[in-house]
Amino acid sequence: MAGTYLDRIEAVHRARAAQDTREWRARVEHIHFAGPRLDAALVRERGGDVKVIAEVKRRSPSKGWLHEHLDAAELARDYVAGGASAISVLTDEPHFAGSRADLEAVARSVDVPLLRKDFTVSENDVLDAAEMGASGVLLIAAILDDEELARLGDLAGRIGLSALVEVHDARDARRALASGATLIGVNQRDLHSFEVDATHAATVIADLPRDVTTVAESGLRTRADVQRAALAGFDAVLVGEVFVTSSNPRQAVRDFTGVSRGAHDG
Repeated sequence: MAGTYLDRIEAVHRARAAQDTREWRARVEHIHFAGPRLDAALVRERGGDVKVIAEVKRRSPSKGWLHEHLDAAELARDYVAGGASAISVLTDEPHFAGSRADLEAVARSVDVPLLRKDFTVSENDVLDAAEMGASGVLLIAAILDDEELARLGDLAGRIGLSALVEVHDARDARRALASGATLIGVNQRDLHSFEVDATHAATVIADLPRDVTTVAESGLRTRADVQRAALAGFDAVLVGEVFVTSSNPRQAVRDFTGVSRGAHDG
C-alpha cells in the first residue's frame, strides 16, 4: 500500500539524516543561540491578545505553489510591520521549496524570534536551526518516538532554542507533556491526508494544562478563526497560506492581530 504524505516526507528526512556524517557532539560545544526566545514571545499575558506567528511558505504538497518567487526577507519585514510576534520559515526543500537561505535571509532582516519549520529528526537538524539564526525548532510528535521527543527537546533547550512540539490528537498531547514540552502546537491539518478540520484544535487544547503555551496551527483563514482559537484558550496562532498569497501581507497580518485571549484567562 502506498504511504501517506507524512510517511513519504519522513522517509526522505530519515534518509537524509542517515547520510549526515557530521558528529553532532563535536558541534554542540560551539553552538548556542542567544537571540530572542520564541517561547518568551508567545507566553500568555493575562488579558493579552493572541500572538501571531506569520509563516514564509513557498509551496505545499497539497496545493502546489503558493508564492514561488517570494522575497523571504521582504515578506518577513512586512509581517513584522503588520504586528507578527514571531516568524516561521519553511526550510524543507523537496516538499515545500524552502531553504536554509530563506531562514538566514529572514534572520538578517528582522529582530523577532524565528521558528525553523521543518521535519526535525536528528541532533544535527536542531544544531543547524541555531546556526541558521532560528529561535525555535519544530518537533512533530507524529514522526518522533518518545525517546526522540525528549532527547531533541532537551538538546534544543541546551543550546538556547525553544522546542515547539506539534501534536494532532490527545495521545500526541500526552506524549508531548511527558517529554517535558512547555510549548505545544495543535495542528488542525491531518498530516496523513493533509485535510484540515477547523474545529479540531479546540478539542485537543481542552486536555492541556494552563501552564503550557499553546499555538493553533493550520486552517486559520479569517479573523473569526483567530477569535475561535482565542475562545478555546490558545496563546498564539500560526498562519501561512493566507498571508503568503495576500496582495498586502502587512495588512493581512494586521487583520489577525488584536484578538483578546479567551477561556484560559479566567
